[in-house]
Parts: sequence; C-alpha cells; structure tokens
Amino acid sequence: MSDTPSSEGLPKDAGHRLEELRNLFTSDLSVNEFLLIKEAGFHPLGFVMGSSIYHTGIQTRKWAKSQELDKLTEAMYNARELAMTRMEEEAQQLDADGIVGVRLDVNYYEWGSDSAEFIAMGTAVKAENGQSYRNKLGLPFTSDLSGQDFWTLMQTGYLPAGLVMGTCVYHIAHRGLAQTLSSVGQNVELPNFTQALYEARELAMTRMQDEAGRLDAAGIVGVRLEEKSHQWGSHTIEFLSLGTAVVRSGAEVTLPKPTTIISLDH
Repeated sequence: MSDTPSSEGLPKDAGHRLEELRNLFTSDLSVNEFLLIKEAGFHPLGFVMGSSIYHTGIQTRKWAKSQELDKLTEAMYNARELAMTRMEEEAQQLDADGIVGVRLDVNYYEWGSDSAEFIAMGTAVKAENGQSYRNKLGLPFTSDLSGQDFWTLMQTGYLPAGLVMGTCVYHIAHRGLAQTLSSVGQNVELPNFTQALYEARELAMTRMQDEAGRLDAAGIVGVRLEEKSHQWGSHTIEFLSLGTAVVRSGAEVTLPKPTTIISLDH
C-alpha cells in the first residue's frame, strides 16, 4: 500500500496512529470544551485530520471585466473536499458519530507558489448512549462549533449534520483612467466594485445553502464569510462561506427559562 493519501485510503502512519487511539484518546479540545462535550453525552475518540496538497492552474482574466474564475473556484473547492473526506475517513476508522471543532486551513510553502496544502482537522466523538448520530449520508457529522456552542445546540433540540461551505473565486475589474478621474475628490459609490463583490458573495452563500439542502438541514448556524486573496493579487479574491448545518433531533428542549426580573422602582 502506498504511503501517499488518496480518497480510497489513508497513509500507513495514519493507520498506526488510529490503532493506538483504541487505548487512549487525543483531542484539541480545551478542558472546558472537553467537559461540555461529555455533558452533552459524547466522549472524544481522537484527533483526526485530512490533507491535500493541490496545484491550482492558470486561468486568464480580462483586466476591465469582473467575472468568476470557475477553474480556480473548482480547484479551491475540490482541494478542501479531499481534505474533509480524508478527515472523515479517519473518523470512520474510529467508528465515530461525528467530528467537532473542525478547522480548515490553507498553507503555502516556499517550494511552490502555485501549490497549497489544504488541511481539515478536528476531534472525533462518539455518543455514550449507543445511539447513532451520523447524518443523512451515513457519515459522521462535522461541525466547526466550539465545545460550548455544541453543548448549547444539543440543549435546543438540534443536532449538527455537517460543515457546509460554498466558495467563489472572483476577478474584480480594474477601473479605467476616466472612471478614476471622474470620482477624484468626490464621495461617490463605485458601482462596478459594489456589484462584483455583491455577486461573488451571493454565489458563495448560495452554494453553501445548496450543500445544507442535500443534508435536509433545517438551518445553518455559525455562518461566517471569509475573504482571501491568497497569492493571486489584490483584484482576485476568494469568498468562502462556512457554517454548520443542523437538523431537528426531536429531543426535549432543556435550556433553562429566562428568569423573571422584578422591578424595585415605585
């Protein structure tokens, strides 16, 4: 078996590390998060991760035209999907119900300006009551919620289904000399920039929602929208939308009711 990771298997060293986790657990949870995960009825199995070093191709763009760079969008999405899939494979090796505290990172190295390492990592957990909490696809759920937020979510009658994302790499058109001169010294909206950024964010958000729909999610919590230029220059930006898709568990809501405040004013 090759030591090179693929979507069909894990590196040999990963298999050895996961085997050792049957006798002890590893986790990047803080002590407080560890306690709350246990309070929610789960125990950590081990720290799991997936990696993909991906070469991004070249896509031509027009200097004065705003447009999505679909080849770069596809590359950024596929690279993260490979990393996420390998992290999920490690969790399945541990018979986990889910992965909490998931982080997605991108690292660039000196040996390749057009290549990047995409990493997914988190703590695999398993329910203590023996019930399966895997999602609609039969995979361990993934969530980027903190231990505190995970505990709170469980008390509200919802469960995490998966970390969902949408991405869009967009080229923002440069302004011509006439456009630049016409706005010198004025307070004025730059409609070409406004429209381009608006459209790029909308594409990323819509794609994230589409992923949640495939999980039959009731909603997405903890949504954040990140903007990164990576190494493409200031006029090419990736918009990445991330959040945790949730489904209703049907469990009784156990959050305490708000305390009634009695006014002492007369």
